[in-house]
Amino acid sequence: MQNRIDKKFSELKEVHKKALVAFVTSGDPNQKISKNILNVLKDQKIDLIEIGFPFSDPMADGPTIQKSSQRAIKAGANIDSTLQLVKNFRKNDKNIPIVLMGYFNPIFQYGLEDFFFNCSSVGVDGLIIVDLPPEEDHYINIYTKKYNVHNIRLLTPTTHKERLKKILQHTSGFLYYVSVMGITGTKKPSINEVKKSLKKIRKISNLPICVGFGIKNKNQIQSLNKFSDGCVVGSAIVSFIEEFDKGKYSENQMLKNISDFLANLKK
Repeated sequence: MQNRIDKKFSELKEVHKKALVAFVTSGDPNQKISKNILNVLKDQKIDLIEIGFPFSDPMADGPTIQKSSQRAIKAGANIDSTLQLVKNFRKNDKNIPIVLMGYFNPIFQYGLEDFFFNCSSVGVDGLIIVDLPPEEDHYINIYTKKYNVHNIRLLTPTTHKERLKKILQHTSGFLYYVSVMGITGTKKPSINEVKKSLKKIRKISNLPICVGFGIKNKNQIQSLNKFSDGCVVGSAIVSFIEEFDKGKYSENQMLKNISDFLANLKK
């Protein structure tokens, strides 16, 4: 069976379009509202959805997404509730690729085969394990192939050619290019520097490349999409949820704000 991620990028390429990937944290601020947020992403026809499963020490994430993990954990979110969220989503949408993003420790504690089996069962298409270096891919290689769940890798501005070759050995689906050094959502990407880096990567890999970290508006996306295969928007979406949690507006207004924001990016 063809993985949804491969199918999506193939479809986009045929019509000369680029992917818009939206990130949210599972269970933020609670399971019910998290479900409603995913429905907004579906209604806005987001190309791929990235769902972070909360972790107590999300070292690669900036303050906005760290807080989202804290809110989700406080509300009882974990891997099982994340998988249930995906399962519920799949009742209404069988087509949008879903990527889970998280850290290796909770996956390892859950049990590797159980985790990948359950991911496949509920309709997860890819996985980004932020803190698992390519040297340790042997822990998951057998399961990514067995259960058709892509191992999606992060690349950074400091990833040199030899390191890139090593990373690519077990990477599939697409490459996630981290456009700035440091943690998520804290800096703006340099368009020219990203362009130079992607040009080098394309000499070695044919995988689609999506750019993330620090992307907040349509102008950035238009510039980056001239040479990328898509963009990932995360902290900008999670900020609306944080403002709702602080009581700045109602749930309906928060959902509308996310919807309007994404509609503007999709234009």
